[in-house]
Order: sequence, then C-alpha cells, then structure tokens
Amino acid sequence: MGFARFLRENARWLVAGVLLAFLSSFGQTFFIAIFAGKIRAEFGLSDGDWGWVYSAGTMASAALMLWAGGLTDRFRVRTLGVWVLVALAAACVAMALNPAAWALPFIIFALRFTGQGMTSHTAVVAMARWFVANRGRALAVAGLGYALAESLMPMIYVAAMRVVGWRTLWVVSAGVVVLGMPMLRALLTQERTPQSMSATSHSPGMGGRHWTRSEALRHWLIWALIPALIAPPAFFTAFFFQQVHLANVKGWDHLDLVTLFPLFPLFGVVSSFAFGWSIDRLGAGRLMGIYQLGLAAGYTVLALTDSLLAAGVALALMGITSGGQGTLPNAFWAEYYGTRNIGAIKAVVTAVLVLGSAIGPGLSGALIDRGIMFPSQMLAIAVYVVAASAVAAFAVARARRHLPATA
Repeated sequence: MGFARFLRENARWLVAGVLLAFLSSFGQTFFIAIFAGKIRAEFGLSDGDWGWVYSAGTMASAALMLWAGGLTDRFRVRTLGVWVLVALAAACVAMALNPAAWALPFIIFALRFTGQGMTSHTAVVAMARWFVANRGRALAVAGLGYALAESLMPMIYVAAMRVVGWRTLWVVSAGVVVLGMPMLRALLTQERTPQSMSATSHSPGMGGRHWTRSEALRHWLIWALIPALIAPPAFFTAFFFQQVHLANVKGWDHLDLVTLFPLFPLFGVVSSFAFGWSIDRLGAGRLMGIYQLGLAAGYTVLALTDSLLAAGVALALMGITSGGQGTLPNAFWAEYYGTRNIGAIKAVVTAVLVLGSAIGPGLSGALIDRGIMFPSQMLAIAVYVVAASAVAAFAVARARRHLPATA
C-alpha cells in the first residue's frame, strides 16, 4: 500500500494517535522543565532538591504504570483515553494552584503518570495493535504529535512567561487538554476494527505464540535490552530538565537555547519515518542496537564545545535517537512477544523507562549540587550509551532465530 493511500484510509485513527501523543506533552519533562526556574525560586529549592522532588514523583508514576498500563488490553482507546485526559487536565490545574513545596512530589506524580505515562502509552499501544503490516509507519505518524509539541511549546511558553504568570500558563494547559477530549471521541466513534480489543490480534512473536507478561519477564531478552532502552528517557530527560542550568553554565540566554529545540523534533520526525520504513521492511530487531548512538554523539558534542551552533548539532543528533525511540521499541515488543498482551508487556517496559526518566534528573541534580556541572557529566554518559547499545545488538541477534518464518 502506498503511503498516501495508507494515510487516507486510516486518517482518523492516525490523527487520534497524533492527538494523544501531543497532549501527553503536558506531563513530559521537556514541558515541565520550562517552569523549573520559576518553581525553584518560588519554593526555595536547589537543583538537587528539585531533581529529587521530580524523581520521587516520577518513580511513583513508574510503579503505578505496572498496574495501570494493562488497562489498554481491557478498554477501548476512546473510553480509556478520555478518562486519562480528564486526570491530566486535573493535574495541570493542581500545578497552577499548588500552595506549598510539600505538594510538588504529588503533583509531579500526577502529571508524569497521566501525561508521559498513560496518555503516551495509550497512543503507542493503539498504533502497535491496530496496525501490523504498517506498524512502523503508524508509530512514526503518531510520533508527529510529540514532534509538534517539542517544536512549539518551549518557545511559546518561555516567551509567554515573560508577560504572563507561570501558574496562569498551567491553567491554559489544562484548557488545551479539555479541548482534546471531544476531539478524541469524535475521531474514534468507530475504532479501526469492529472488535478492537486485544483478543482480536493475530501477530505472534517468538516461537509463533503470544507471550504473557509473566513469560516475557522470565525471558532474558528484555533484561538484556533494559540498559540501552533506559538511556534515551534518562538522558533526554536530564538534558531538558537541566536546560536552565545548562544555559547558565554555557553562558547562553535560555530563550536562545529553546529557540534551537525545534531541531530535536525535526530530526526526530525524519528519523522516525526512516526507522518506520526500515521496520516494515527489515523488522525492528535489526535496528535496536544502533539507534541510541545519536544520543551518545550529541552528548559528546555538548561536553566538548560551548557554542550555540554546536548545541544545534547536538540537538539534531539526539533527535535521530528520539525518532528511533518513538518507533523501534514499540514495534519490537509486538514483533518479538506478540500483540495479544502487548499492553501488559509494554506497561512493564514503560514503567522501567519512566523510572529511567526519574533517574536522569535526580542523578544529574545531585552531581550538580556536588560541583560536577552537567556538561562535565556528559562524556561518561556517552560511554555508557555506546556500551549498552553493543549489548543490545548482541542480544537481539541471538533472539532473532526464534521469530516465526513470516516475521
């Protein structure tokens, strides 16, 4: 099927994926970190304090995802998605009204769980289940929602904060989420198949069967991949979380730095479609050990140079990894473990990745408080990413022999 025809025949479901991905941004680190300076100043927090507050809320979100992620196997997207958005809007209002520092971990938990956790999880599970032969392309299209948010929101909100209070902007965010609810319902008045529940899936994984979550967790492959999979969420989160600190250390104006942020989703979009095309032709497994290398290269550039031009190059390199992260792992779980229980399996993986996004801010903030500035941490992080990628490539090569002949 040609790409134009694919888009035309599946527009409503693809747009639903884009919408959910876009709205998840209100619980994503790149968005919350825009307000880091204002939040720390208002509540008297150091970099390390704010990092650990953020990590605590994110870790609690990861723990709840272990249970809640499986709801995507039981409920239709048009029902579950709307309720998740209701909770996300409420979390945005809670941030706007927050009276004290003690409440921050609970509010961060609510934003991370409903936004980065469930809204994003619902979007990618829907794409992975609804599409089989074109799974890579569907995930790439849905990823446009992340790219659009990452391109527009930092510039808009950083500029708006110069004339509007930061709390008011959280109320505006809640309003945007509320507007998305009837849009999602309208797009999904009919889901992609008459019976959209997981039992109708017919795409088995290794050994020609659909793995349960407990079986997948007892299998060695997931654990071999975790070090590589955790790197992008941990260190993308650290980068965006420490954007104010990074600008100060490098001597950049914060607005100048965020003006470069569209390079990250721009290269992410190009990368996601390139990886999506490759997934549909080569399979996700063959690419799992290489897509993280853009992150390692970007961190190396940022560690060794101080120019804004170099920062733009680094964001482009990291964007390549971002595009892979949005498509490859989500297709990989369906390809290697089957689609019948994909929601429950991916919930575990999502929880681990959310945990990774908690580690990044907490660790980087603690090191900053000890006098190790974020750019000085970056070379060690790049070495870790390269080593973890090598382990992933070897593990997937061993597992590939167990795939069905039709995979």
